[in-house]
Amino acid sequence: MRTMTSAEIVFVVEEAPEGGYMARALGETIATEADDLDSLRRMVRDAVACHFDEDERPRIVRLHLVHDELLAV
Repeated sequence: MRTMTSAEIVFVVEEAPEGGYMARALGETIATEADDLDSLRRMVRDAVACHFDEDERPRIVRLHLVHDELLAV
């Protein structure tokens, strides 16, 4: 059981190689994936709700979108 509640949890969101998006939480063992960003938002909310007891759940979920782009020079 956790004794300290964080007000915020941060997920790093990246494009999956096979398509869609992957999200993983920083500092927690939570990961999920989905075909599009709207579905990913729902999956992240559900994963957070399943991972934490209601009284320990962070109030804010921050999605940090990482986009790699290659430029020819």
